[in-house]
Amino acid sequence: RCYAIAKSGSAKHERSDAFEALKEEFYATLPEEEQEAKKMMIERYYHAVEKAAMRNMILDEGVRLDGRDTTTVRPIWCETDYLPCAHGSAIFTRGETQSLSTVTLGTKLDMKERDEVLIQETDQFVLHYNFPPFSTGEARPQRGVGRREIGHGNLAYRALKPMIPMAPENPYAVRVVSDILESNGSSSMATVCAGCLALMDAGVKIKKPVAGVAMGLITDKDNPNERYAILTDILGDEDHLGDMDFKVTGTKDGITATQMDIKVDGLSYDVLERALEQARQGRLHIMGEMMKTISEPRAEYKEFVPRMIQIRVAMATCGIAAGARETMDEFIKVLGEQGIENAVVTQTGCMGYCYAEPTIELTMPGKEPIVYGHVDVEKVHEIIEKGIKGGELLDGIIPVTHTSIV
Repeated sequence: RCYAIAKSGSAKHERSDAFEALKEEFYATLPEEEQEAKKMMIERYYHAVEKAAMRNMILDEGVRLDGRDTTTVRPIWCETDYLPCAHGSAIFTRGETQSLSTVTLGTKLDMKERDEVLIQETDQFVLHYNFPPFSTGEARPQRGVGRREIGHGNLAYRALKPMIPMAPENPYAVRVVSDILESNGSSSMATVCAGCLALMDAGVKIKKPVAGVAMGLITDKDNPNERYAILTDILGDEDHLGDMDFKVTGTKDGITATQMDIKVDGLSYDVLERALEQARQGRLHIMGEMMKTISEPRAEYKEFVPRMIQIRVAMATCGIAAGARETMDEFIKVLGEQGIENAVVTQTGCMGYCYAEPTIELTMPGKEPIVYGHVDVEKVHEIIEKGIKGGELLDGIIPVTHTSIV
């Protein structure tokens, strides 16, 4: 009867309820005085029977718990611009797993600061992964971030980071947040896919799109290297009852990150080779579905993304530009007199000895108008370029070599 339930192809909660009902039915056949004494043993052995039924079904017939064969990916639905006021957003659904990811673009002041014993630096790109209890149908309080959230978030971070342009090509601090709304297998891979879509929706010029897939393995206990089945896009139950959880992320040209958990003593080269090839095919299928929604980054940033003007300072006066706080205060004051309000001025590119021209970044919220006071982009560019070069701003303290609008 366990085998019949496993082969029914029902949904996650329906299947769990059916297994639980069968166990309760068996409990009812025991004398009442024996039920409490034998409860622990029944739980243990029933789980073993359930596990054996699922594994034998896959090895003998090639049929999985939801009715798929070993290479099929669950149906995919995704959409970008899901949250219209976010800098970038996307929702990615694969079967019963769903991630809603958002992208926020900020200035250098928004970058994550790392102050460690041997490392003092900032991270331009960060990714946060949230796994609320309701995503698995649980009702419990949400405490602090656990090891699971840290590990899954780190995998998605490693998957996306190589494809994200950094300064000076991309001056923005980039934060991706993935909220898992439903989970039944590989929410970290859904985070990678949703995060990639959200980055393209935000207009971040990623080098190549990234997708990810989770692979599983079922082996024969007596002959693991000869009789086995490799599963594409595993369910939560297949992860729990199987022998491997192998996550692979990458572009169409190669792998960006991997993570493997195995419950067997080891894998032969042939098994690993086949798993990687099957993962490549699954990853390309998922990426093809993603590209139907958005195939490349947007040409322009969205309305609510802050705009920047970068001013490169001549090397001869970079010490004045980088060291004089009153210079920056005066700069902001004169900008205010010109109708440029709520600007954030950030100094970059000059730490101690200068080997390159330092940069002053002028950041303003929104696009229409780009600054408060109804001054458009071209007017801001004209004021800064003409004013500083002509000595009207700062009395010529900061000679400008280049000005560009991001």
